[in-house]
Amino acid sequence: MDKFTTLTGVAAPLPIVNIDTDMIIPKQFLKTIERTGLARGLFFELRFNEDGSEKPDFVLNQPAYRKAQIIVAGDNFGCGSSREHAPWALLDFGIRCVISTSFADIFYNNCFKNGILPIRVTPEQLEKLMDDAERGANATLTVDLEAQEIRGPDGGTIAFDVDPFRKHCLLEGLDDIGLTLQKAESIAAYEAKTATARPWA
Repeated sequence: MDKFTTLTGVAAPLPIVNIDTDMIIPKQFLKTIERTGLARGLFFELRFNEDGSEKPDFVLNQPAYRKAQIIVAGDNFGCGSSREHAPWALLDFGIRCVISTSFADIFYNNCFKNGILPIRVTPEQLEKLMDDAERGANATLTVDLEAQEIRGPDGGTIAFDVDPFRKHCLLEGLDDIGLTLQKAESIAAYEAKTATARPWA
């Protein structure tokens, strides 16, 4: 998993409430267990017409936001069914941070496990960040995980909270497998001891 330290990137405004995981990545894209190639399916029904052509009004199809790395979204982002493909699709597109007033718990947890930082802010803070994000090519935010700050294009700063353990994992680029591998020597020693003490096992 890639480390998340400081991210400076274009923020795309997505002022929609209750964006569920089926909107993020529809069910027809769930046939794979690969984490790559899912960017095409991200917000598929919002991004594309039935004939496959792009919907020019959708934010991520607009030139200023095609390479957005941050999404500023409405309340209750990531609700609906549990599917890890949702953060996979966001990450494959290039999104490393989602900012909202609230997230569904399973989606929120899955983000941290896949290198995406979900940030909860107040409604007032979201309104300010949404305004910043609506500036098009000038909609650049800096998310500093170490300092736990979001810095806007006008120099304003918003502080945010994050669980210390999850912060550590993102800063170090540690997913569940990475955390386990940190204990590789202890695990190997235990297995060797067990093999000697219980050779029949």
